[in-house]
Amino acid sequence: MKIASFSTGGGAPRLGLVFGDQMADVGVSDPTLPTDLRALLLAGDEAMAALSRAGETAPRLPLAAVALHAPVADPRKFLGLGLSFKSHVAELKAKGVPIEMPKTQLWFNKQVTCVTGPNDPIHMPRVSSQLDYEGELAVVIGKRARHVKADDAMSFVAGFMICNDVSVRDWQMRAPTATLGKSFDTHGPTGPWLTTPDEAGDPHDMRIRTWVDGDLRQDGSTQDFIYSIGQMIEELSTVFTLEPGDILSTGCPPGVGALMDPPRFLTVGQTVEIEVGGLGRISNTVTAEP
Repeated sequence: MKIASFSTGGGAPRLGLVFGDQMADVGVSDPTLPTDLRALLLAGDEAMAALSRAGETAPRLPLAAVALHAPVADPRKFLGLGLSFKSHVAELKAKGVPIEMPKTQLWFNKQVTCVTGPNDPIHMPRVSSQLDYEGELAVVIGKRARHVKADDAMSFVAGFMICNDVSVRDWQMRAPTATLGKSFDTHGPTGPWLTTPDEAGDPHDMRIRTWVDGDLRQDGSTQDFIYSIGQMIEELSTVFTLEPGDILSTGCPPGVGALMDPPRFLTVGQTVEIEVGGLGRISNTVTAEP
């Protein structure tokens, strides 16, 4: 399934299922369904099965006529993994950064208030001009997970979506945690919908591409992961409970603006588009911070 959060006519967001270029308005067929994805995941397998059944009879709307929202608007956690691609580490070393292949996973926190939709604007901060993009595969947790082993981890995954781990580079460097530079409001675009594992394909063989105003900047594959998604979930769930709706952004391939010569940071008016595997595309335009 491709589960979306959408609205029409400026109304409140609700859940739908994407079928090609159409949106199935599942709440019309089953008004008892939750209207947001985290609530749906918390309701468990029966709710997911009811959603699937409702999609068979729900009225269809043209996808182009609806507004898409962040699939998980209110995650309890939004975590990102740094230096997760072998080629990105090699890119840093080639630029003279004194860095080695990480021996442990380097996770950081993105404050959940950064979450925004797949077509919403990205704000250019008033306090920095070092605004950068990172096209990434995001994993959404489907069930409470604690002390999960890597081999069992995929059974705790609800699905996958695209994430732009927008980064303000000078603020990222203020502290080893990187949290401030990763957490500005609107700097967590996700979407365009959640694709469940049965439709997503192999998450360890997905092409990631990022364009800025049509110029291809990143072109990599999750085949280049240093750690598998199972290892990521094992690492995190060893420390704390992962909960339904938690977002894990799994890192980016080479090609970020900060490492170009000279650096090519984003400017107001530019549009960043990201595709990951068959998960769709997100497109976000940079605007001045209001």
